Amino acid sequence: MPLPWEIESVIQHSQRLLNSFQHYLGRPLLPELGGESLDSHDAKSQAQRLFEAPIIIVSHGTQADPIFNYGNAKALDLWALSWADFTRLPSRQSAQAPEQPERAEMLAQAKAQGYFEGYVGDRATSHGQRFRMEDGIIWSVVDATSNNCGQAATFSRYHFL
Repeated sequence: MPLPWEIESVIQHSQRLLNSFQHYLGRPLLPELGGESLDSHDAKSQAQRLFEAPIIIVSHGTQADPIFNYGNAKALDLWALSWADFTRLPSRQSAQAPEQPERAEMLAQAKAQGYFEGYVGDRATSHGQRFRMEDGIIWSVVDATSNNCGQAATFSRYHFL
């Protein structure tokens, strides 16, 4: 079975994540990739670097109740889920009920302006262990023709509660 970053649809989605972050925030999601335009000749290695990045990166689609469609290795480890289980999880379930209104407001703000920086929020692993993420960035994910593909988030700082 291939690793997630070896799957063509994940390679393409990885490009959308990287390009959308660069577009909305004006800087690369992964500094080692630089600010140059990302092209397909190196897409697989970029997808691998995104998946293996030392920061947490997740995204969800555009469904009425959005489902996670990406989680890199750090995210899968944090939530204690396999790729298959993570990519079936409604993203709202990453936050417990008391945090869901704040999460929804932050996602709406990010959607309205294309991104939101400095988010702090509480989440829970698949085992119910709560953690607080800090300095989160949420951004809209679009394709090459600016069609909405969902939203993504990244953070590197968190601690268990």
